Amino acid sequence: MTTATRSTGYASTLALTALTPIVWGSTYAVTTEFLPPDRPLFTALMRALPAGLVLLALTRVLPHGKWLGRAAVLGVLNIGVFFPLLFLAAYRLPGGVAGVLGAVAPMFALGFAAVLLAEAPTRRKVIAGVVGVFGVSLVVLRGTAELDLIGVVAGLAGAASMAAGTVLTKKWGRPDGVGPLAMTGWQLTAGGLFIAPLALLIEGAPPALDGEAIGGYLYLGIIGTALAYWLWLRGISRVPATSVVFLALLSPVSAAVIGWIALGQALTTLQILGLGIALAGTVLGQIPAKSKDAEPAEVSPTGPAVPILVSATTRV
Repeated sequence: MTTATRSTGYASTLALTALTPIVWGSTYAVTTEFLPPDRPLFTALMRALPAGLVLLALTRVLPHGKWLGRAAVLGVLNIGVFFPLLFLAAYRLPGGVAGVLGAVAPMFALGFAAVLLAEAPTRRKVIAGVVGVFGVSLVVLRGTAELDLIGVVAGLAGAASMAAGTVLTKKWGRPDGVGPLAMTGWQLTAGGLFIAPLALLIEGAPPALDGEAIGGYLYLGIIGTALAYWLWLRGISRVPATSVVFLALLSPVSAAVIGWIALGQALTTLQILGLGIALAGTVLGQIPAKSKDAEPAEVSPTGPAVPILVSATTRV
């Protein structure tokens, strides 16, 4: 395979993987326009568990041996812990502070990758992380933003959970003969089962659903979760984990653009500048420091989550 062919394949993989956070950007609009209000845990459950069970039925592959534990850990980190924490941050941190905290995920990923994957953080990626956080802050922060200790801790913990799940997904790969679709089903099911008792205990019985809510949940489950996660896990198997996690910066960018086009939410000049800076940070995070990074060996993967990342990181 020629260098040009490998470079083209690498670029196409990044482009397909980038569709995931772009789709996640639609979560906020769908949630606010179609779903029952004030039910974040139920929404997280409906996104994860039904999609996971459907994928398990389609692939008919179950984890066994050491992968029982690994699938549970990845499902909890990427779905079960990540979703509720980011929703908690979103509800306790008005003004988009949760969005900035979520954008710190690439910085956490650089640290985890250094420890778990022996990938030393490069100066370029550290700069890209700082640039990305700054850009997102211009998009989502408001002058009336307030800090809440519990919300801040939840936001940072959620970002760390996502980053850890992404890096562990790269480290562990996947069992021989098991594809990304089956791995997606394992993680969504494990995460959904983790969330289910929390949703019941904290929010009580499920709310009544009308046609719009059912349609919204179907969209989030099929497009925003099953398909998006499959693309995300596929990407993690083929490119460095620290490059993939920078793509998450596209979520608040996508959400802001969708809000402007579909919901009539005006964008200020400062927000437009922030969108450009966040995109610059995303691109900078993809540039390899060494030639060997530009031609990564294909590794079997899994992947992380988070449709809720978008809901949480874009509540403005």
